[in-house]
Formats: sequence, C-alpha cells, structure tokens
Amino acid sequence: MFLERLTAERVVSWEKDPPPYHKRGQVGDGLLFGNSEQMEAIGKTIKLISDTDVPVLIVGESGTGKELVANAVHLHSLRKDRPLVKVNCVAIPGELLESELFGYEKGAFTGAYNSKPGRFEFAHKGTLFLDEIGDMPLPLQAKLLGVLQEGKFFRLGGKNEVEVDIRIMAATNQNLEDGIRRGTFREDLFYRLNVVRIRIPPLRERKEETPILINHFFAKYSQIYNKSVKELSKKTLKLLMEYDWPGNVRELENVIKKFVVLDDEDLVIRELNLREIRKEEKKTDLEYLPHGIEDYSLKEIGRKAAAKAEKVAIEKTLEYTHWNRRQAAQILKISYKTLLNKIKETGLDAE
Repeated sequence: MFLERLTAERVVSWEKDPPPYHKRGQVGDGLLFGNSEQMEAIGKTIKLISDTDVPVLIVGESGTGKELVANAVHLHSLRKDRPLVKVNCVAIPGELLESELFGYEKGAFTGAYNSKPGRFEFAHKGTLFLDEIGDMPLPLQAKLLGVLQEGKFFRLGGKNEVEVDIRIMAATNQNLEDGIRRGTFREDLFYRLNVVRIRIPPLRERKEETPILINHFFAKYSQIYNKSVKELSKKTLKLLMEYDWPGNVRELENVIKKFVVLDDEDLVIRELNLREIRKEEKKTDLEYLPHGIEDYSLKEIGRKAAAKAEKVAIEKTLEYTHWNRRQAAQILKISYKTLLNKIKETGLDAE
C-alpha cells in the first residue's frame, strides 16, 4: 500500500481496490459521488433527471469539478450515445465565439473561404455544454436565447435556417444573479438555463473526500508517469487534510502530480506554506498601510509585509515538525542558528 491510511474506513488501498478513473482523466461515479453527503445528493439529482432533457446550470468555484458533473449528466441521459460538445466561453474571444457556436457560410467574412458548421450542429441530437457561461458577451446571449426558444438559427452569412435538437448544459463560477443586477447577464436567459441548478461545494466543505482524492491522484499519476512513489508521512497527510484548497480539487491534483513527478515531500510542505503565507498577506494587507498619507513609505510597508510572511512561514513549519527546530531549518533551507535567531526576532519563542 503506497499511501498510509489516514482513516481506516475512508482511504482505500489502490493496490487492492484501484480507484475508478478513465484514461482521459475522468473519474467514475463511485469516486465523484460516493464519498460525501453533498456529492451523493448531486448524484441522486442526476439520476432523477436522467430521463429528461431539462437544461442544467452547474455552479461552483473554479476547480470543483463542474465539467466532470456535466459529463456525468450526459452519460446518464437519454442522449448518452450522441455527442457531448463542450465550449469554453472564456477561452474563445468574443468575436470568434459566435462563429464557433453557429458556424458560417463561405464568404461571410474575410478568410471564410469555405462553409463551416458550428458547435450547435455538431451537438445535434446530443448535448451542448457551455462552460463559463457568465463570460458570454451580451449580444451573443440574445442569439443563444433565440436558439433555446426556437431550436433554429442562421449561420453567419447564411440565408437558410438550421434546425437543431440539443440539450443545453451551462456552468459558471460567477454569481449570475449579480450579473443580472449589473447588466452583464440577461435575466430571460438565466431563467431558461436555471431549470435544474446543481451547486458543487468547494473541497473545504467536504474534507472527508480529501484522502480518497489523494489516493486516486497518486494511483493515477504513478501509472501515467510510471513512478514508484514513497509513502507520504502522517504529518504531511495531516497538512494536506487541514489545508483549505482554495483551488479545490484541481489544486489538490496538481500538488499530488508534482509530488509524484519530483518525489520531494519537503517541496509539498514549502509550497503549501507559501500558499498559506499569500492567503495571510491578502487578509492583512491593510495592516501594512500607515494611517496618514504623510507616513507612506514603500520601503517600510515592504519590510513589514516581508516580516509578517517570514513569521507565518516559520510558524507553519514549526507546527508541522512539532517544533523540531533542526528539521524545520532543513525544510526552510536555513541554518539552525539562523532559525533560532528568527524565532526570537519574530517573538515565536514567547507564544
């Protein structure tokens, strides 16, 4: 067993029971919906709508797995044998997104030497998944609404209507209701998309899944990179469990991938501590600013910020090593004597 059991009932040895994941990096239903009450409820919702074509709006922070949930909705639907066509609305410039979605006819614009179908036509009889829908330009939102209402559209430069039979799913990490109030998202389109709403909770709200996901990603990347990886220590596992993972499952996956490739546990510790430092800096940025404009000094502000970051790094590392100063000095890549001086300077010895 390559990963020590953090809790006997939750961490499964992949040597005896390989976690389910597909070669394309998709996880199976057992891993996605079987390890927390919140995700189990999402799995039940997907089964309840499996024999319908209702639009689905998937919301959640970046990295929570919105695309994986969209895959699961499609694979449990009546259209599972037809295409699932994905469009990332933020990755394609607004001026190109319209032609990507609706296609164009020859001569519609400079460079349109041939006719080309759009994603709507490719998704005919299947499902169209619009990721980051909150970033779609307003004029294009109006045209999308028309397709949802009529099931018809014109290609760019086209004279004949194209009819499509599709199911729409959309995802966003934004608050679309706020977008409506700001005038950046159409209210009528929101109500068209928001028939079934699935909220994916961030990883910090379902920490019981963390050891299972760690196990899964170890197995996955050990196999992909053909690496025999040593076990993580209990202290590092505890650190991984206590970390809030602001980047959610994607951030956890990247950290485990890096560890598998580099096989350096201290690197994982330093990286997580650095992220904690950045989080602390964001929380306490105003502490470094003087009260009066006459007292502004970039040098002094920088000194205070650096001192705060240094203290957080030392404190986190000492907590991790249970105040084993020599081990902490090794992790921090400073001499033992320097660490003792830093502990005194930062006042950590008095806490």
